[in-house]
Amino acid sequence: MGPIVDPVPSDQVLPSKAAVVVVGGGIIGTSAALALANRGVDVVLCEKGQIAGEQSSRNWGWVRKQGRDSREMPLIVESLRMWERLDEEVQAETGFRRAGTLFVCETDEEMARRAKWLDVARPYQLDTRLLTGDELAELMPGATRKFKGALYTKSDGRAEPQKAAPAVAIAARRKGAKIFTNCAVRGIEISGGRVSGVVTEKKTIACDAVLIAGGAWSRMFCAGAGLTLPSLRVRSSVLRTSPLEGGPEVAAWTPGVAYRRRLDGGYNIASSRSATADIEPDNFRFLMLFLPTLEMEWRTLRFSFGKRFFETWSQSRPRPVDQKSVYEEVRTLDPNPRSAINSDAMTKMTELYPVFAKAKVAQEWAGIIDVTPDAVPVISGVDAIPGYYIACGFSGHGFGIGPAAGRLAADLVSGNTPIVDPHHFRFSRFTDGSNPRPEAHV
Repeated sequence: MGPIVDPVPSDQVLPSKAAVVVVGGGIIGTSAALALANRGVDVVLCEKGQIAGEQSSRNWGWVRKQGRDSREMPLIVESLRMWERLDEEVQAETGFRRAGTLFVCETDEEMARRAKWLDVARPYQLDTRLLTGDELAELMPGATRKFKGALYTKSDGRAEPQKAAPAVAIAARRKGAKIFTNCAVRGIEISGGRVSGVVTEKKTIACDAVLIAGGAWSRMFCAGAGLTLPSLRVRSSVLRTSPLEGGPEVAAWTPGVAYRRRLDGGYNIASSRSATADIEPDNFRFLMLFLPTLEMEWRTLRFSFGKRFFETWSQSRPRPVDQKSVYEEVRTLDPNPRSAINSDAMTKMTELYPVFAKAKVAQEWAGIIDVTPDAVPVISGVDAIPGYYIACGFSGHGFGIGPAAGRLAADLVSGNTPIVDPHHFRFSRFTDGSNPRPEAHV
């Protein structure tokens, strides 16, 4: 069972038409709906389950510029500015606090690798710097180990995944957006070569544009429109503790465990190797595209083969839109956490900070991350289908970048000047010979 998310009641009367339909109620979809509603666009958001029911409520809660791919930097810089004033805009608590992030290093080689990222940060005049072991110790009070050093960005923050997207969705409704939960979109209608409507489980909504912000479901949904979106799914396990006094304030990734303090005084804790690739048919379909990523990350990934292979194979079979869809059968993607990984993370946290011997594990969960071959999202229109837009593939970076990513998607859908240059996020990069790859220093 996933974390408890702030509830968002559904609107009741589904309209027959809208200017834009957003598919997916995570942080990206809700942020896009808010940006569109702020401009007076008639927007409807349809979520098959509850708002933020999947990865948007299950992530670590980091809001960081540090360690980003250079192609994401303009967008995350804008997103941090938006997080600063988001509580005021949505008139609710999202949990955002500037608390800093640390990437902790054990060796000179790790320090040198982290130092390379300073070249990415420099054009943006970030406050990121390398810390010595002594400087790092001051930011890890109570730690039993002394490390070589760390990469540190004081202006980075954290927020509450169980609160943020629901708060944004409710704000979008106040601005005029219509928000529907337990309302799956089965497919897209195309007339004259362009989007003309969406078929939901309840009725068809005529529209001029659709934005697919369905996270791990986006690839399957795009396939229904004849589009090949190369993405794979990775499971990440997390636990949270009950409130604890005396723990660290700065969020950190260390070679054994990652953590961040929660608004309620507890901590989110995960293994620094928490990602599990459950083998699915798409792993073979996109093997060549993902080989560069696999070569870089094979030491940190865990692989698992089991029932997920057969489930996803069955789910991916096309179904007519007049029949019950997989999105209705699986309202919430709720994978089992790998308890052994979480237990090991908690053990490492207690070894590093003995005060955590007093902490109680309040809950654990897992979420599914959708990953692209270059670990950079797709935020783009689709040339082959006018009116069809995609915002997905955030590769584990989506929560922090969410407000600006939703804004960029809204810019593209509505024809406004984009908040940042969308070139690196174009859907066509997978077919235009660009050979997109992840950056080695991230």
